[in-house]
Amino acid sequence: MDIKQLTYFVRVAELGSFTRASIVLDIAQPALSRQVRLLEVELRQNLLVRNGRGITLTEAGKVLLEHSRGVLHQMERLREELSRVRGSLAGSVAVGLPPTLGRILAVPLTRAFKAAMPDASLSILDGLSKTMQESLLTGQLDIALVYNALPTPGIELRPLLQDELLLVQGGGETGGDGAIALADLARHPLIIPARPNALRMHVETALLNISAQPRIAMEVNSVATILDLVADGVGSAVLSRHAVLTAAQPERFTLRRIVDPGLFPLLSIATGADRPATGTQRATLDILERVARDVLRRP
Repeated sequence: MDIKQLTYFVRVAELGSFTRASIVLDIAQPALSRQVRLLEVELRQNLLVRNGRGITLTEAGKVLLEHSRGVLHQMERLREELSRVRGSLAGSVAVGLPPTLGRILAVPLTRAFKAAMPDASLSILDGLSKTMQESLLTGQLDIALVYNALPTPGIELRPLLQDELLLVQGGGETGGDGAIALADLARHPLIIPARPNALRMHVETALLNISAQPRIAMEVNSVATILDLVADGVGSAVLSRHAVLTAAQPERFTLRRIVDPGLFPLLSIATGADRPATGTQRATLDILERVARDVLRRP
């Protein structure tokens, strides 16, 4: 056995698929399959049962997965201890950000990370809150910012702050630039992400609570595309102020507060509960919290 084989096996087991694991590991699927098979030959036991839907673990595979996670974590801790001797933290951390916040947080987060841990590596991925929680469970992400996350086994949540959603209209649209009641929001054709986007669900739930429902003009998942369509007069959007201010030519848009009641989704920091955090990951979590609070509380 070697560390690379254990790493490959753990990824395949956690993701339940050689195809998905090959993408995450950036290795050709035949080579990945061969390494796992060599591990099975060395241990003289089948670790995985391959089927049309992916893979399942044998009893031997379950035992190896449990111990392999511990071995890999200890190896990461060893790398960190050795790097600490040199006076810095090392290792890698994967952070997930919602699409509406990625553009405004990625640069300051990366700067703060590199300043604190120049020997460590950071990867940032955009994703829906639900998808990022699943990625935390499989180990594809170490930390994620998520909206309105529900308590989930295997996920630890640290409430961060409440964001505010605003009605976003094209600058030339008539109807005023003052606040708008939530009940009146139902009259506006909205360009909105498809379910299960957390902000989409927040809007729908808030309207349902007052016996209303959104008027959907288009379902679009890209924030940049939503704003382009709003600017072109296709409809309005419900987004955070930060999503608009980081767009090209934000002056094209009118932002109106939504009141009676307002829309304030809860933003939390999520981590995997079943994976002990490394020192680098703990430091990154503190940096993310500090940067997010600083950036998102700016007017």
